[in-house]
Amino acid sequence: MDAVSDIKARLNIEDVIGEYVRLKRTGRSYKGLSPFTSEKTPSFVVSPEKNIWHDFSSGKGGDMFSFIMEVESVDFKGALELLARKAGVDLDKYQANSGQKQSKDPLYKILEDATHFYQKSLLKNKKALDYLSKQRKFSKQTIIDFLIGYSPAGGRELIDYLMSKNHKMIDIVKVGLVSKYNNENQDMFRGRIMLPLADSFGRVIGFTARLLDDKPNAPKYINTPSTILYDKSRHVYGLHLAKQEIKKQGFSVVVEGNLDVVSSHQVGIKNVVAIAGTALTKYQTKILAGLSENIRLGFDQDRAGLKAAERSLEVVADQSVNLCMITVPKGQDPDELIQKDPKLWREAIDNYDYAIDWIIKKYMQDFDLSSPIGKKNFGASITDVLKKIKDPIEQEHYINVVSEHSGISSSALGARIAQISQSENVRPLKSVKNKAEDNNKLNIEIKKSIDQILAIMFFVPTTRQLACDLTPDALKTAEQKAVFDFLRTNLTAKPAQVISNLTDYKELSEFENYVKILAVNFEELFQDIETLELQYEAQRLKNKIVEQYVRAKKLTISIELKGADPKKERTLLEQSGKLDKMLKSKKV
Repeated sequence: MDAVSDIKARLNIEDVIGEYVRLKRTGRSYKGLSPFTSEKTPSFVVSPEKNIWHDFSSGKGGDMFSFIMEVESVDFKGALELLARKAGVDLDKYQANSGQKQSKDPLYKILEDATHFYQKSLLKNKKALDYLSKQRKFSKQTIIDFLIGYSPAGGRELIDYLMSKNHKMIDIVKVGLVSKYNNENQDMFRGRIMLPLADSFGRVIGFTARLLDDKPNAPKYINTPSTILYDKSRHVYGLHLAKQEIKKQGFSVVVEGNLDVVSSHQVGIKNVVAIAGTALTKYQTKILAGLSENIRLGFDQDRAGLKAAERSLEVVADQSVNLCMITVPKGQDPDELIQKDPKLWREAIDNYDYAIDWIIKKYMQDFDLSSPIGKKNFGASITDVLKKIKDPIEQEHYINVVSEHSGISSSALGARIAQISQSENVRPLKSVKNKAEDNNKLNIEIKKSIDQILAIMFFVPTTRQLACDLTPDALKTAEQKAVFDFLRTNLTAKPAQVISNLTDYKELSEFENYVKILAVNFEELFQDIETLELQYEAQRLKNKIVEQYVRAKKLTISIELKGADPKKERTLLEQSGKLDKMLKSKKV
């Protein structure tokens, strides 16, 4: 058994994907909202029986490894590492056989050893322990759960420790644990409380460090710089400890301070996480939305917090997310509320406002709506917010709300929004950019249509002859072409026999996952349809593929015509003419 097979044998695909997508059982499969599109109706399917997933909205699909590669933005090696850790599989024994070594393993090991070093250093420093246990009131178990430690104030204590563990200096530098002083290597973090930053599987990828002693001109907090493992725009602090509770409670709470997360978890409010920066990023939003579409922000109540809420609203505008705001008493943070009484923090979380309502209230408090200047400035600020609402019905609702409370007519607000949108849309070459984007969407639609017609052809042999005059040029991927070629030369092969003996068919054996995806397509879309109707459906799909194929090609030609010389222009126009004839004949 190889490493991949071992991992698949230990992990259930629905459990792996369920950490990112809220799944509900429907018969033998599970369904959820796509993590890759902004769909409203669930079309993301997971089949435990086939150990496969397929997203009907984006056309993507595969096994648990391909899913992790997509959602974590890692290559196959990265997915293998993550899933091996989750499954408890020791990759070393497989790597010893293959003579290969995972390139990031030494980096993770350095951070693991650094974490242990900081934990041991904490036990030796009474002041650091008193700060955590007496001032912050963290229990011993909380300190252990969050792997909190202390970095000694000396110059090279961590570096010397890691070198004694046979780690290479070049790798210690790579993970952000070294700084230069007088052209010499020193510990990056000195005299600080250390909070390890972990990925969604609990593996340390960096640190947040809080200054223990007050020092003039020294920043209170510093983070690991961007490294091969850590990117603050993609990281959510505390996620590995919060994700199950987020799914259980049906919402996540996002705060600004990592120590606020620690305090919150200690009092049993464990669906709380933190972000580095002043607003949610698209990547962070996707991660959280995969656990629950309900996100509540507990940002500061000042001007910076208001702007962060606006930026977050813009980020989630094209995602299926319900963004809400928690009102924390001015000048306080969640940790201070918890220190007074944990009930105060629970009440603040429960008394949330929809983000747009919260922002409108804040702006109404900031401006004097009884004066013309105040009303004008309020209108300018609030329309910048209202234009970010993508849904026209929701936008109209809030235009009316603002109009009612401010005295500004809804028509004036609408005109201002239209004016802003129009000015933002005046950009050079935008039409070319949109055509390219349209072309990409078309290619996705073509791939989905081809998946569907191949699913029918595979499981209903009587339809194979009907669709076999499609040319491979219309097919988008190697796996589609392989299955198509097989079906075209095996018109009577029985699907059940092919699937049960897939390894006997050399042309299909390396595309086992894709054959399973076709099976999911057929079960979800066509299983209950009569054979005669499926023949009509295959013909309809064939015509649709021709239309999509021609449209995609013509969009490409229209883009290439921009700036083409006369000779190239003639060639492109000839190609366009051939495509027109192809469309009329409905035959690729």
